[in-house]
Amino acid sequence: MSTDVCTISPDTPLRRAAEKMAENDLGSIPVAKDDKLVGMVTDRDIAIRGIGCGFGPEAKASEVMTQELLYCNSSDPIDDVLENMASLQIRRLPVIDNAKQLVGIVSIGDLVKVQPTDAGRCFAEVARPSELHSQSLA
Repeated sequence: MSTDVCTISPDTPLRRAAEKMAENDLGSIPVAKDDKLVGMVTDRDIAIRGIGCGFGPEAKASEVMTQELLYCNSSDPIDDVLENMASLQIRRLPVIDNAKQLVGIVSIGDLVKVQPTDAGRCFAEVARPSELHSQSLA
């Protein structure tokens, strides 16, 4: 997992969120308030929920963030993390410790290095078309 995690606050303007994502080569960035994870903003959230819905660059991250918190615990077995990522069809998960503090982000790419066969199956499941995370405006 990556332990050098950049975060933004719910009040961060979308322009600054996008800048931080570009500066750090990120496709998503956790949103934290008072050291607690409150959401995630992806490049897709900015494009579809932000620009696509008429928000400008000064709109707040809280206006477009995904509030459904999906995460794993730093003590979770890798097999469980892969299974959850596959069933939820997500490529990255925030990692929290037992005190519920954000300690990292784990990606399928990270897990491929440890368990290539299982992570490959997970990626195939994540890439499968589905309505699970539809961002349709309709």
